[in-house]
Amino acid sequence: MKYRKLGASDLNVSEISLGSWLTYGVGVERDRAVACVNRAFELGINFIDTANAYGRGKAESFLGELLAGRPRDSYVLATKVYFPMSDTDKGLSRAQILKQIDASLKRLRVDYVDLYQCHRYDSEIPLAETMQALSDVVKAGKARYIGFSEWSPQQIEAAFALPGVERFVSSQPQYSLLWRRPEEKVIPLCKAKSVSQIVWSPLAQGVLSGKYLPGAKIPTDSRAGSDSMGQFIQSWLRPDVLEVVQKLKPLAEQAGCTLSQFSLAWVLREPNVASAIVGASRPQQLEENAGASGLVVDPELFRKAEAIVAGVERGA
Repeated sequence: MKYRKLGASDLNVSEISLGSWLTYGVGVERDRAVACVNRAFELGINFIDTANAYGRGKAESFLGELLAGRPRDSYVLATKVYFPMSDTDKGLSRAQILKQIDASLKRLRVDYVDLYQCHRYDSEIPLAETMQALSDVVKAGKARYIGFSEWSPQQIEAAFALPGVERFVSSQPQYSLLWRRPEEKVIPLCKAKSVSQIVWSPLAQGVLSGKYLPGAKIPTDSRAGSDSMGQFIQSWLRPDVLEVVQKLKPLAEQAGCTLSQFSLAWVLREPNVASAIVGASRPQQLEENAGASGLVVDPELFRKAEAIVAGVERGA
């Protein structure tokens, strides 16, 4: 496993990180979830990403239980705040940030998180209030660094323009061969601000593994076949998307790797990406995905892949 420095922080994170959206504490049975987390550590994955909203605390509670026996300096832990935890608890007000960080720390059974992220931008709360609250969380020692997810360039610029507050070190956008929107503005801006990307859905929720075949039945043991985990993948399962993905398989074969590894290596070809977050319901998936770290692929194969998928995007 290779590691990259996270923005202007002193954190070194594994190129492949373990996410917990829709999976741990919610969609994956406990024994398999435990096996996945344990295998992640064996593979050298040191970066664990979660959020208070994942299962409304269930993912954090599950991870807290599993991480309790491990040295705190053996992993980098990230969580998030913004989405509703109840009918009244939501957003990025000062009161919510201070309340939710304490609740997250309690569930995670730690004194601090390495990275505390705004899960989205809150347009109903003054940005200065949000940034001051996050700064106070850092000053209190409850988070080492702060980040954001899916903020616009204007919102990022506005945060950096505020005086006397903590600076973001990470951005968490959706980014994959099938979703390249951050390349135009977000990545260049973040490079200039010493902010790294930790990307979600680098495999388009598994579609870029090539396991979903055009016109075929959805595998029952897959994310798309799960009642609890399949609701967000449907827009990727269009026939034109699946047909294009199948055309990528020969390129992965030429590169001497699986399509999942090829797709993850494509994301990691971008120096501003510090880590690609993967979800796993089986340890074998993690083993395969971890093989993308340090993988050297001929850039010409990546160019061919980009040409094949050009114009095909979710919602396009």
